[in-house]
Amino acid sequence: MEPASLDEAQLENSDILGACFIQAPLGVAEVLRCEVADTLSCLMVSDAEKLVSRVIRVRVEGCGAIRYPLTVAIPFCVRHRGTYRTIAVKLVDRERRASYLTPVTTESSHGGQRGSFAEVKVYSLGLFAVVSCLKREHFTVPRRGVSHKPLVDPRICLYYLPGSFTASVMVQYTIQPLDAVLLATIKSKSEAYRRVVSTSPLLCLAHPSSQPLLRPLTVTLPCPPNPDKWKDMRGQVDLVKRLLTLPAAGPAVSSSQQRRMLGSSIQSSKENPAELLSVLCCKDHQWSVAEGIVIQSHQNGIVSFELTENFDRLLVVRFLSPLQPCQLTSLAEDLVDSVCGHLVRVVIQHRQGEPRAVLVSALPSRELSWEMSRLQAGGDSAAPQTSPEICMREGDQLVLRLCGNVTCAGPRASKCGLLEERITFHSQRRNELLVPLTEVDPFGNYSSPHYKGAAVFYKATRGQAEWRGDKAVRVDVENLGEPVCTLPLSLPKRVRSIRRPVTPRISLCDRTDSLPDSLLLWLSEELSEEELGPLAHSLRIRRSSAQLVKLRAGDNLPGEAFRMLTMWRRELPASLLRPKASHLARCLARSGRPDLAAELLLRQAATSGNLK
Repeated sequence: MEPASLDEAQLENSDILGACFIQAPLGVAEVLRCEVADTLSCLMVSDAEKLVSRVIRVRVEGCGAIRYPLTVAIPFCVRHRGTYRTIAVKLVDRERRASYLTPVTTESSHGGQRGSFAEVKVYSLGLFAVVSCLKREHFTVPRRGVSHKPLVDPRICLYYLPGSFTASVMVQYTIQPLDAVLLATIKSKSEAYRRVVSTSPLLCLAHPSSQPLLRPLTVTLPCPPNPDKWKDMRGQVDLVKRLLTLPAAGPAVSSSQQRRMLGSSIQSSKENPAELLSVLCCKDHQWSVAEGIVIQSHQNGIVSFELTENFDRLLVVRFLSPLQPCQLTSLAEDLVDSVCGHLVRVVIQHRQGEPRAVLVSALPSRELSWEMSRLQAGGDSAAPQTSPEICMREGDQLVLRLCGNVTCAGPRASKCGLLEERITFHSQRRNELLVPLTEVDPFGNYSSPHYKGAAVFYKATRGQAEWRGDKAVRVDVENLGEPVCTLPLSLPKRVRSIRRPVTPRISLCDRTDSLPDSLLLWLSEELSEEELGPLAHSLRIRRSSAQLVKLRAGDNLPGEAFRMLTMWRRELPASLLRPKASHLARCLARSGRPDLAAELLLRQAATSGNLK
């Protein structure tokens, strides 16, 4: 039967356009539905996994029956490849059971283009995503024993003696590298950690719980020395020896007892006697310093030791001076916690051509310059807002809340300003959200050409989300805690053409008491410069207003007096209880011109008689 190709979703990605390609027998394409479900990406990763594709949901529409297997090809893009990692397709079925499928191929042609496609054969439907995860290898330990070297790192060796188990067992393991950048970050957090020179890769072992280890297991791990400090550390050899052989004031303490007091299984390195070695073991999520273990140091930083019981994780630490056991266990816990963490910066940028929308991005700090160049090359503005560094894990979310005079346009924001959409962080994906903005009060920020607000970000960890039907449950607002960062927002104001209705002015004063401009012009001609100041004081005109009138009038004294009188007439309350002419006449008499006051009343009476 000829296969039919199904392309149901389109991936808006600059690398590959098609979101999912499914090959199924004829007649199956009509009942299959494929859709993008990126809102569930926070639930698709765990531990050291990294999402490298979009999340695709494939389901059967109605009650149609299909025949398996189906061939599903999902495009992906890996920014950082490594020998310790591999590509797998993660499938979560309707019962929320996760399974990992090894791709048949990762390079093929679909949709008329060739690229990175993870192609797998499936026998069930659900949520599909391509993840980059640590290589999980396994091997069989027969009763006669075995010596196994991983393909990803041949320096590591696991040697099981004959009779280690009563029957053949299957052993699974993963290797997590701990690079120098991560170690340098951890060393900067504590003064005690500065004595650490290097660590081995983190070896995770899984043995059957029903089969205890009967004979010692020899583990060989690389833990490179620090050759740059060989000359500087010669003087510390005597210091370490004196510390280990220092006599106490009380009972005599042997050298071995002193080593156990400083940390069990601490031994000097043969390549560099100034450096010490220690083995850290983890069992049931509890780290401890291995007791009674002899560490053998070989060439090129290779160390080996024997274990007499099963452990979940192993780590070798090389340091310059003795550390307390609690410091060593804290170091191991910090390394495990930080290996999955990333330093992230939040960037807010206005899009060119879209002044009323902002692009919110969560970018890894180490890729900030490259991502900023990409955003600016895409036509974005050159004035982004960047937050301080935030520590986030794969799958953690940023909840955005808008406050101030700026809010989200449309029904995407709640009453408290929280946006429904969230930014889910994935270290190898583009974590962007385009937010349309609008103003809360169109007449607010009247002294600025922009509406002003702020974007407040809260962090929701991956563990705070859980399944509810086909959606991810969001945490309550009360559980968000303190914001991780706040960035300012600005929204340019639009030019508004407001047509205000013309309303008639209602005057409550008597027309017989009005002061026409002709009467004020006559009075302005009669006043001198010395009389204008006392009159302004009697009329209770503010000094700043009088100075402004004088500045506008210049050397024109009658014009200055007329402007001052018209300003006083305009600001005087319209009331029948305070006639304007009588009030002005009293002020003239108080300022030393009673003659002008009498003349004003006569002229005002004559003007009123003419009006009647």
